[in-house]
Amino acid sequence: MRILLVDDEVEMADPLSRLLMREGYEVEVAYEGDRGNQLAQTNQYDLLILDWMLPQKTGLEMCRAMRSQGNMTPVLFLTAKDTVDDRVQGLDAGADDYLVKPFELRELLARVRALLRRPTTLESSTRRLQVGDLELDPENQLAYRGNREIELSEKETQLLAYLMRSPNQLLTHEQIYQQVWGDEKPTSNTLAAQIRLLRRKIERDKESPLISTVYGKGYRFSCSTIGSTA
Repeated sequence: MRILLVDDEVEMADPLSRLLMREGYEVEVAYEGDRGNQLAQTNQYDLLILDWMLPQKTGLEMCRAMRSQGNMTPVLFLTAKDTVDDRVQGLDAGADDYLVKPFELRELLARVRALLRRPTTLESSTRRLQVGDLELDPENQLAYRGNREIELSEKETQLLAYLMRSPNQLLTHEQIYQQVWGDEKPTSNTLAAQIRLLRRKIERDKESPLISTVYGKGYRFSCSTIGSTA
């Protein structure tokens, strides 16, 4: 499990990252909001632990930006802000949990475990997604781009939804297999074939490409990608 920890208090962030790594998690640390936001936009994580007050970009701003892009990675806020209004503001920004400093380390670990085992809710799996000029209606297996209505198969819908929920992030072949196929264990060229079919439907004529291939690794979904083939 990969965790991104963003906290400008080095004396807290470094010991906390070591604790999480001793628990078996892979942890990346950022001490500034801009750097944390860059990592969150370009890498795939299972959990983000964000301090509220950060230099350059606050944790609240990071969380709002992620949610507006359809990124539903769980977010745990660590903050000294402890009023009810503060908690409401954090949760309204899209946070999944909220822990007030100072806190017990065992409670933090319990919150982390709970968030990492939380299943995807029905609402998050069926609600509409939009990135750039592409909108996806997973429940009805339809996509919309410009004036076009695009019919999708069930697998194409699942694949596109996963890509759109992690915009601008490299998703490896293994991550996509796990999320879209689960235990089905598809053949090695199945994913490439599905990507080609999906591109034919959502990238027509002079429309800008949305899915780029990171050769030997996986794929990245973005509204400003440079075209490439699977």
